[in-house]
Amino acid sequence: MVPHCEYLPWDSEFFGNRIARVTSHRLNLAQLANVETWCAHNDIECLYFLADSDDDETTLLAERSAFHLVDIRMTFALRDSACASLPSADTAGRQAIPIRPARLSDVPGLETIARTVHEDSRFYYDHRFSKSRCSDLYATWIRRSCEGFADQVLIAEYAGQVAGYITCKCVDGENPHGVIGLVGVASAARGMGLGPALVTRSLRWFDEQGVQEVEVVTQGRNIAAQRMYQRCGFVSQSMRLWYHRWFTHDRRP
Repeated sequence: MVPHCEYLPWDSEFFGNRIARVTSHRLNLAQLANVETWCAHNDIECLYFLADSDDDETTLLAERSAFHLVDIRMTFALRDSACASLPSADTAGRQAIPIRPARLSDVPGLETIARTVHEDSRFYYDHRFSKSRCSDLYATWIRRSCEGFADQVLIAEYAGQVAGYITCKCVDGENPHGVIGLVGVASAARGMGLGPALVTRSLRWFDEQGVQEVEVVTQGRNIAAQRMYQRCGFVSQSMRLWYHRWFTHDRRP
């Protein structure tokens, strides 16, 4: 029997639960039985499933099998060197927004921002994860990005303080492309154009690396982010559904 799941050691250690993910994006009855058997054998407590949204059998099986919908995953893409022709957004109709590569000395300030700006994510919408631990997740993510997990981290300053960030990574392989990871702007600096300025500067950075295609993911509930990416030239590429299934209640006597 070929397993349709993989164990996630980092997530498991971080959240203190045995966590795995379904490796396919669609399920039928036979695959679902395989998944449930594998999870029982490996004592899995929480299972992530990123499902194709256009397969009715998959969504019906998920709904009938105690999977909880926690997010709609929207992927946007910008192609064909469009980033090279973008107009400058560093001013956004206001005074120039200073943007520069992050330094390790910026990390404490970036962690503070990260703890408060990603509450639309699937982890916060799964109440089995504590909000404080979810905040720790994004603080850890931005710190690790500055330590080398990302290829570039750009920050924006406002009133002399670190007020926003964007992380960039180049992906090799059959389809080389760039990925925008985390984007965050401190609440005190919202509406000042920092988000579009960071996105545009990141696209220039990707262009300098010879990257001709850039992808970014955001939540279906985050309309403001979707509009920002669309204004920067991105178009929708795919929509998938994030489910979590917890087995701990299932196994209680």
